[in-house]
Amino acid sequence: MSRLADFPITRRWPAQHPDRLQLYSLATPNGVKVSIMLEETGLPYEAHRIDIMKNESQLPEYLALNPNGKIPAILDPDGPGGEPLALFESGAILMYLAEKTGRFLPADPLRRWETIQWVFFQMAAIGPMFGQVGFFHKFAGREYEDKRPLERYVAESQRLLGVLDSRLDDRTWLIGDEYTIADIATAGWVRNLIGFYEARELVQFHRYPHVAAWLDRVLARPAVQRGLAIPA
Repeated sequence: MSRLADFPITRRWPAQHPDRLQLYSLATPNGVKVSIMLEETGLPYEAHRIDIMKNESQLPEYLALNPNGKIPAILDPDGPGGEPLALFESGAILMYLAEKTGRFLPADPLRRWETIQWVFFQMAAIGPMFGQVGFFHKFAGREYEDKRPLERYVAESQRLLGVLDSRLDDRTWLIGDEYTIADIATAGWVRNLIGFYEARELVQFHRYPHVAAWLDRVLARPAVQRGLAIPA
């Protein structure tokens, strides 16, 4: 495909600026990873709100871009070789944008792979476990009489917070003194756990002071504050 108009998603969500990267997202912990990254890098983009509560991510036009039917996804008109690139999975998008802009992913191979491992840690552990706490504590799962699933996910989330807290004991950011896509990937989930999921007391967040201080540092960044509100 050589033009954005060749992608079905642009017929449902037309591009007002077809020369810019197109973001299809919602302000969820996974969605804000990409909007924060775009704000941090200053890369021109156009945001489209995908209302998952209305199942818009299951529409044929969206599934043509992301067959997994999740947000976020991007469509970059200036992908590798100057060809449009459609990409889904928030971790992959972060890595792509880091390579495209040369920012927030260290060039040094050792630190580069150190960063990637912490991105995968978020994708494989932090996101799934914190999300289950949200389901069983705030959403439909809270009506279940059997509280063992909630207890299991709370305990695992506490363990993961302990891993983060130990990592941040003597570091400003997850990769030492360098703010990276590992911080961008993780911050939204920690913020959601103690905020939107209302699980601060449940997971005893006060036991993780290094995580709390790190989260404050991330949230103090102007680009992060802008990214958290995109798409409106």
